[in-house]
Amino acid sequence: MDQIFKLASFVRPYWKRAALALALLTALVFMDLAIPRLVQRIIDQGIGRHDQGVVIRTSLLMLGISLLSTLFAVGNNILSVQVGESVARDLRDALFTKIQTFSFANLDEQKTGQLMVRLTSDANAVQRVVLVSLRIGTRAPLLMVGSLILMVSTSPGLALVLLPLLLVTSALIVFFVIRMEPLFRLVQQKLDGLNTVLQENIAGARLVKSFVRADFEGERFEKANEAYTGQSVRVLQAVSTMSPLLTLCVNIGMVIVIWAGGIQSVQGNLSVGQIVAFTNYLLTTMTPLIMMTVLSNVWAGGIASAKRVSEVLDTVPDVRDAPDAISLPEPVQGRLVFENVSFHYNGAHAESVLEEISLTAEPGQTVAILGATGSGKSTLV
Repeated sequence: MDQIFKLASFVRPYWKRAALALALLTALVFMDLAIPRLVQRIIDQGIGRHDQGVVIRTSLLMLGISLLSTLFAVGNNILSVQVGESVARDLRDALFTKIQTFSFANLDEQKTGQLMVRLTSDANAVQRVVLVSLRIGTRAPLLMVGSLILMVSTSPGLALVLLPLLLVTSALIVFFVIRMEPLFRLVQQKLDGLNTVLQENIAGARLVKSFVRADFEGERFEKANEAYTGQSVRVLQAVSTMSPLLTLCVNIGMVIVIWAGGIQSVQGNLSVGQIVAFTNYLLTTMTPLIMMTVLSNVWAGGIASAKRVSEVLDTVPDVRDAPDAISLPEPVQGRLVFENVSFHYNGAHAESVLEEISLTAEPGQTVAILGATGSGKSTLV
């Protein structure tokens, strides 16, 4: 979760649009919460008292609220998409800029396929977190809290009866989010492996054909593909168990409301309109919880991806300019001079690939480097 808040700095340049999107969303929640009260008025004061005027006026008010909420929803969606896409673009730019500072040792630690996943899949996962946070992710908890308050104001007794069910449902959501985050992280790691094998195979296609390694590379890809598919199936199996459980909780809640509310209505403690309003508020409370199962997938995947993105952004390059480094003179002549240059790869201390190399390449001069295979020509370049 810390990584999500850390990456929230990418939202800061667009805080005005994000704030406006949240303001529209808050207004939407208040309008949604007003509808059950208006339905209660139609039933108790309109139909119950045979007052057609109340029915017509309240119905027109509900129609106006519906039209206004549609406009607010469109505005919220447009602003949320703008912020989400902008954050994803800036995040990809930051990742690409950071990768350009990596040394060869850093690039050995993080393969090309892994970095490609972070620039694409992981950045998109963070973008989805921003989108749902400005839309459903904020609307769902606001609706749930508002509905709970109105449920208590409508019938404290019924609300108290449903309290254990709501606590169990909330605990299921929390458990699900905690359990899913490491599973999504494993999915992304398997995707890393799949992309690495694919990238290496495409980049080295000529070598694969030259050395007749197509069958071997095919087995490598199949193994990586099976690992990714298996982990994805495990995640989807875990996800598929949550929605039926929460639907069961909703149905149990409806049965409790109809049973207990019916008893109180017979005793004269609740009107039919109050029972209908309470039922609507129950659905408004439980529906966001069901929506949270979908959101928890996005959040769990986003948290896992945010950690992986932060790993790249927090990487300290092994080779850095000294604090007192001298800037290149302007204009740069393009004269290249090697004086007694030696080089060995990380971990290969026993033998240098290049040793005591000296050469000079004048501006505009073409220099040919000749040598046997493995002599260090590519390393020198």
